[in-house]
Amino acid sequence: MDLAVDVKQLVKTYGKVKALDGVDLQVEAGKVFALLGPNGAGKTTLMRILTTQFKPTSGEAFVFGQDVAKKSSQVRKMIGYIPQEMSVWTDVSGYENLLIYAKIYGIPSGQRDATIKDVLKIMGLTEFENNLVKNYSGGMIRRLEIACTMLIKPKLLFLDEPTIGLDPSARKTVWERLTSFKDEYGATIFFNTHYMDEADQHSDQIAIINAGKIVKLGTAKELKQSIGGEVILFSIDNSISEDVLDKVRKLKSVSDIIANHSEIRVVVKNSETTLPKVIDVLRSCGINVSKISITKPTLDDVFLKYAGTRLEAEGRIGDITQVRRMIKRG
Repeated sequence: MDLAVDVKQLVKTYGKVKALDGVDLQVEAGKVFALLGPNGAGKTTLMRILTTQFKPTSGEAFVFGQDVAKKSSQVRKMIGYIPQEMSVWTDVSGYENLLIYAKIYGIPSGQRDATIKDVLKIMGLTEFENNLVKNYSGGMIRRLEIACTMLIKPKLLFLDEPTIGLDPSARKTVWERLTSFKDEYGATIFFNTHYMDEADQHSDQIAIINAGKIVKLGTAKELKQSIGGEVILFSIDNSISEDVLDKVRKLKSVSDIIANHSEIRVVVKNSETTLPKVIDVLRSCGINVSKISITKPTLDDVFLKYAGTRLEAEGRIGDITQVRRMIKRG
């Protein structure tokens, strides 16, 4: 198996804080890999080590067999990195942004125009190449940022929240273009996201990181199957104690139970036979249930189980969107 990323017992500390705590991870070449985790879990730290921006405290990390700490210049020739922060200039055109990056990347002058035209076509920006970037939509700006990285046709593309703050249509377009690039050039995509549907729909493999450790790894299907059965979601009006949760856990057909604020998610093998039993326990303990729904396990359920919290996107999206709007206005 050709590995795009191979991480072994990676540790990164900041003073007394361990941002990464013995991470082991392998990503197969040519695949799309999603990294999920709550804020502060170590996602960005791991990505910045793999893109040679940070050095690990201990452990090893390789990109296509090259040590990221010892062979950083070779690694940078093979990768592209798109950060959350805006990385293009808004007071010049899309073409001029790409020309600047082409010069930074050292693309020979005789090849620049053809290379720029190629990535504009890949990202669907040809007709807007001479427009000032300040007049682009948010989705167009993100596609231009990705186009800048595609100038060198990277073997491995790192995307830090690639579609955060974009509307569903713009998100769809970005992923269509990324998928087309991956298929045409055999690239590997490594991304983190707050959107569960992106990880579910577009990734070949998903890792959940929490407190600097990889706590679960697999395909979207495997992760959902790891919970098993069906999920009964109870919306409750009052708080629930551990004693009540223990009584529900002891029911024969209950596989797992996850409590989060005003919700209880009970994983069962058969909801039809188990639901009445759970309701009886809750009622006998004075728990008021306002709503009940039954679903198959989702990635949200998986994340809640293994990370112990929900992946909240709204606050983060608002922060990034506001910063980008301020930069765009100058």
